[in-house]
Amino acid sequence: MYSIIYIFCLFLFVGQASETSKFNLKKVKIITEDIEIEEFYDKKKKRFINPSGIVSKSFFDVLKWKTSTKPQIWPTEIPKEHNFKLFDNIQENQVSVTFINHSSFLLQFDSLNILTDPVFSKRVSPFSWVGPKRARKSGIEINQLPRIDIVIISHNHYDHLDIKSLKEINKKFKPIFIIPIGNSKLMTSNGISNFKELHWWQTAIFSDDLRVCFTPAQHFSNRGLFDKDKSLWGSYMITYKGQNVYFGGDTGYADHFKKIAKHFKNISLSFLPIGAYEPRWFMRDVHTNPEDAVIAHLDLLSKLSIGMHFGTFQLTDEGINDPIYDLKDAIKKHNISSNSFISLGVGETRIIDLIK
Repeated sequence: MYSIIYIFCLFLFVGQASETSKFNLKKVKIITEDIEIEEFYDKKKKRFINPSGIVSKSFFDVLKWKTSTKPQIWPTEIPKEHNFKLFDNIQENQVSVTFINHSSFLLQFDSLNILTDPVFSKRVSPFSWVGPKRARKSGIEINQLPRIDIVIISHNHYDHLDIKSLKEINKKFKPIFIIPIGNSKLMTSNGISNFKELHWWQTAIFSDDLRVCFTPAQHFSNRGLFDKDKSLWGSYMITYKGQNVYFGGDTGYADHFKKIAKHFKNISLSFLPIGAYEPRWFMRDVHTNPEDAVIAHLDLLSKLSIGMHFGTFQLTDEGINDPIYDLKDAIKKHNISSNSFISLGVGETRIIDLIK
């Protein structure tokens, strides 16, 4: 019931590519990693599940949340703070990271461009006239993007799978979309045909240099009243020229981080969610707070982590800058270097040296 209400609590809560890709995006081999895979599908109920057994919040829990808490007030529109930079001379073992907004990043490697959960719309909602509205403009617009080779989608919630944006990206760049199993109908009904559906621990192999593995997360899915958990959710490990870059998607804290680290050694860079976490009693199971994210960073043995899922759309009760403040406190509490877990401003670009 919680996931059904989640969407409608959005009232309250919620041509052609300019360049040719250097990869054959239509010739992709799918394999399943050699790992013990926990059950993530209930055949009887015909729904995907979390191995931890977390139970969705009830309708009454939603009412309790909405009637017993007072969300912090966010600004309605924040002026642009950073100007993005695009590069065509990225060195091997480097990646240029541009924070577009929320969980959307542009990753530029030496011959590869990837978008994560791209959201460019004004609202993250099934409706154009109501639902969470952006407080910050996108750090880069679709018409300003370089060639896009691959788009990865973590799950089908509106703040991660923005179908209007995907249609525009598909029309302009014709990339390949990597999506969780259960979303093919949504894609094809919107004219997107070049995609690969994956379940946990399946890997799309593009070449000897490039692999994208769909890894676990603890969350849920739905876009309406009758599709609760009918599609999977997850995270991704991008392995490019021997370097591992992890995109955490949307998740609560669970033991999947340690399992991912056990399978993928030497994670150079991780993107971890730090926002949409209050009230804690309600959000804990499905959204990491900054301290959870720091613990996940330690579980992953990540060389560097970058915070995401904050500062653009007000989905929960915390203030717009609380994730940044709480991240600083968590970094200090767990005695890690402030240079090992950072956050970027919307539109900010940073070149990261990938260290094994």
